[in-house]
Amino acid sequence: MRKRRDAFVTWSSGIRIAVNSRILKYMAKWSDSIHSDTQKTLVWRNFEPNSMFADRIADVPKSFIREILKVTVSQDIISFAGGLPNRELFPVTALKEAGNRVFDNDCPDALQYSTTEGCLQLREYIAERYKKVKGLNIEPKNILITTGSQQALDLLGKTFLNENDRVIIEKPGYLGAIQLFSIYKARFSPVTLENDGVNLAELEKASRLRNTKLMYTVPNFQNPTGITYSNEKREQIAEILRGRPIILIEDDPYGDLRYEGVQQNSFMHYLPEQTILLGSFSKTVVPSFRTGWVVAPDEIMEKLIVAKQASDLHTNFFTQKLLFEYLSKNDLDAHIEKIREVYGRQCVAMIESIKRHFPENVHYTLPEGGMFLWVTLPEGVSSMDLVNLAIQKDVIFVPGNPFYSSQDQVVNTLRLNFSCVDEATIEIGIKRLGETIKEYLQNKNN
Repeated sequence: MRKRRDAFVTWSSGIRIAVNSRILKYMAKWSDSIHSDTQKTLVWRNFEPNSMFADRIADVPKSFIREILKVTVSQDIISFAGGLPNRELFPVTALKEAGNRVFDNDCPDALQYSTTEGCLQLREYIAERYKKVKGLNIEPKNILITTGSQQALDLLGKTFLNENDRVIIEKPGYLGAIQLFSIYKARFSPVTLENDGVNLAELEKASRLRNTKLMYTVPNFQNPTGITYSNEKREQIAEILRGRPIILIEDDPYGDLRYEGVQQNSFMHYLPEQTILLGSFSKTVVPSFRTGWVVAPDEIMEKLIVAKQASDLHTNFFTQKLLFEYLSKNDLDAHIEKIREVYGRQCVAMIESIKRHFPENVHYTLPEGGMFLWVTLPEGVSSMDLVNLAIQKDVIFVPGNPFYSSQDQVVNTLRLNFSCVDEATIEIGIKRLGETIKEYLQNKNN
């Protein structure tokens, strides 16, 4: 017969034990006794009522951005918070026509269950595009269609991570990856992100830590900073990782959205045997289709397919057929060029507005593509405090806090999205935010 467990107590040392109500009462008395006799307090970090939920989900917070977007329901609020593509650029008519053709020509087969790997025609299209755009020779058999690139991350977590295995991540890094790998109880090795990629000395140290299995990167127009790794830094990173039992994940949802500068090489050019590629149509076609992919070597692909079979059998097959029909009858590059032109204007508008309205001691990145730029406030200024004041002025952004796996000091950074706000609205919103920053600094100095 199992003993009753009424709660879990996690000690400050990190050890977690199950206890019943009688032991809890003794612990409370014990704590009081130690405090009164020795002036030392018995400390436990947290108390959790016993429940049906698994340990892996207990400490994982909700997505900060998904929660903060609930604030933006008011039409008066100007939002720089979401990482949303510009809805005005969605190819609605062309997608509708593609959908009609699938119904007319491919049904009922397009409405049936399909293979886990995904639509072969779509995988062939992706492989050909890798060759055309990036100079990579990828075979369709090494491409798995996933429900967004976020699912690809989940499959990689399932495939590689045991509890307490280490993942090297960028600092700051993509919060969706931090949340995802946290579910698998991974330990993070954050490496500082510099203007041309991660700090090499920190990476060298992190790569030597025991049980380090993955390095997760967004090397093109990184989320949240907008920074792009240089070719030189990519090659140096490859040399550090070469021959070590570490897989480098290159997540590239924004790579096609370059509106100035020169395209940089994929890590696959420098470290092919240890690189896994993630991609998505969310930023170049539409996000609601949730259609992404993962590129991996044969041995790893075999495991990823098993993991996906256990997760959802396969990604929505009708959507895959519709997407391929759209891609085969339309010029994706011409569509992407429209996106680049609009995002480029909006990025410039935001930078120029920041120059006019932000204090001189506020710094920011200068992205050459993507959807974000990163703002650094003066030391000691809390961006979390600032966002509460900004909401009162009907403007919102994402504070830097959720982009760090741990915070041992006040976070003075924030992310701004420019992709789904027009130039006139950007000017109004940045002016409001600039006024908020100035008022905050003035009150802090007083």
